[in-house]
Amino acid sequence: MATRSYTSRREAEQYAFHPAVALLIPLVAVVLQATGSKVFPRLALLDLPLIVTIFFAVARRSPVAGTLTGAAIGLFQDAFTNQPIGVNGMAKAVVGYMAANIGVRLDVENTKTRALLVCSFSLVQSILLYLIRSRLLGVQGLQVLWLHELLRAIANAAVAIPVFFVLDRVKRQE
Repeated sequence: MATRSYTSRREAEQYAFHPAVALLIPLVAVVLQATGSKVFPRLALLDLPLIVTIFFAVARRSPVAGTLTGAAIGLFQDAFTNQPIGVNGMAKAVVGYMAANIGVRLDVENTKTRALLVCSFSLVQSILLYLIRSRLLGVQGLQVLWLHELLRAIANAAVAIPVFFVLDRVKRQE
């Protein structure tokens, strides 16, 4: 006789992380981003904190947790940049919220889906950063090279696949 479970997909596939992992992985990502891009300027093309934000948001499948994770990682990243505090925090909070909402509805364990998510959210973050700088901060004459942003999104997606594979090893089912 077949039995049916009345738990939703969201409840069945939520993942948790050890608190040390939840703190150390974003910390390492932000420090690598800040120091690595100074030593190797071509690494500025990547956004490791964005990749980590997306990973934690889709793994936890909670919009509140995704928003808070994105905001915390973005604010910490802002501390290492020369831009106003909160610029990356706002953008990554929105991305974390959107990624968690999509994580509830889609199978995000698929490699192609993950690559598409990272590529899409990298472009979304670029648009958000442009809007925050131009509209909220009032930066005049801000130019965005959209072809560069597209290449950046593709590079982030390519790097995210092995990063997600490694980070899958540290998650545990709730």
